[in-house]
Amino acid sequence: MDSFLAKFFPKVVENKQRVQANAMGDAYCQYNDESLQLFTSSLYLAALISTFFASPVTRKYGRKTTLLIAGMFFDIGVVLNAAAGNLNTLIFGRIFLGFGVGFANQGVPLFLSEVAPTHLRGALNILFQLNVTIGILFANLVNYGTLRIEPWGWRLSLGIAGIPAVALTIGSLVLVETPNSLMERGQFQRAKHVLQKIRGTDNVQAEFEDLVEASRVAQEVKHPFKNLMQRQNRPQLVIASALQIFQQFTGINAIMFYSPVLFQTLGFKNDASLYSAVITGAVNVLSTLVSVYSVDKLGRRFLLLEGSAQMFVSQVAVAVLLGFGIKNEKTELSHGAAIVIVLMVCVFVSAFAWSWGPLGWLIPSEIFPLETRSSGQSVTVSINMLFTFVIAQAFLSMLCTFKFGIFLFFAAWVSVMGVFTFLFIPETKNIPIEEMGVVWREHWFWKRLVSSTDDKFGQLDSKSPEI
Repeated sequence: MDSFLAKFFPKVVENKQRVQANAMGDAYCQYNDESLQLFTSSLYLAALISTFFASPVTRKYGRKTTLLIAGMFFDIGVVLNAAAGNLNTLIFGRIFLGFGVGFANQGVPLFLSEVAPTHLRGALNILFQLNVTIGILFANLVNYGTLRIEPWGWRLSLGIAGIPAVALTIGSLVLVETPNSLMERGQFQRAKHVLQKIRGTDNVQAEFEDLVEASRVAQEVKHPFKNLMQRQNRPQLVIASALQIFQQFTGINAIMFYSPVLFQTLGFKNDASLYSAVITGAVNVLSTLVSVYSVDKLGRRFLLLEGSAQMFVSQVAVAVLLGFGIKNEKTELSHGAAIVIVLMVCVFVSAFAWSWGPLGWLIPSEIFPLETRSSGQSVTVSINMLFTFVIAQAFLSMLCTFKFGIFLFFAAWVSVMGVFTFLFIPETKNIPIEEMGVVWREHWFWKRLVSSTDDKFGQLDSKSPEI
């Protein structure tokens, strides 16, 4: 919004005016401003730092408490952002929102994986990502609706974020704690009662005994982060870390964070750029629904491989169109080229939304054993936030330097992701979370690191699914 930029980022307004007046200036560089990048990326740096505090809180006080703290951080951040009178206050607000993101990303995937029955674990966990995409869509709709409210529309936009923030705070108070977390803290009878409640039956003895054994092993681990580095946990650590790095190097967050900026750079007007961002947000939501339906049917590997191929093709197509359609001195694309670019961005977003988006969170949450699950999730979130920060901080400068080549840069990373998936990521569909050790023993590469004695939860019984 121009009123927002004028108040906090006047240099960007000057750059835009020079480009729009066809004076000296590069269309790709009009938003290249360190303060704007710091405003965007400060949230993710704060999330990275808060993750190291969220992990022990999750382990000692439970998933429910972690979500309550996340909601309170969000509440504070919203107030500071909506009332900001200067850039420092605005960034402080973003930092508190980042703390909320760090705690929420630590608690929610663990909560969902631990309360979900095995056959629905993938779909229920992806509801986390689905609701993230719905939040993005609503944010884009709010921005579109408040665009013409001058000069305080941006305050309304940032303030409306208080609705989900308060909902999270209140909602966390009425949640049940997960059976795994209760056992981790020695509350076995309460854990069994909760397990019966969430399964809707009293016949939970077999699952309860598996959880008790997993809890016993977890209690023997006094230093979970040190244990995470041991040889038998290396496959989980490598895959969880790689998924987070690759997820950010798809370029998705750069495109979603800066989609209005990106579309304006390509010659769209203010209204059209926000409208296009709404379209991509809607595609994001609908495509995540595809993942909810298909993840426990088609499997994790299929979706990751298909998504990689689709993202690669769409990004190369966008780079080619931009290479021929926009020059430094000309910011207007032809109507046909603009439509095709929006279409290709939607193809890219849809591929990410049913593959690397939700699965980047689902797979790490289900592959770590209980004794390293909290610390493993902490590392997962930390790496994700670190590379989200890197991309958010660098994207506008990269766009200015690489121009249309930025899409080729991300396409090259997508090709690497596809190869890594094919070689090193095993299928985890329908494998009980307490029996995941068999996956590593039967994988062509990881079995070299994990011996049969490393599975602390025993062999799969005759009723367990085959790999």
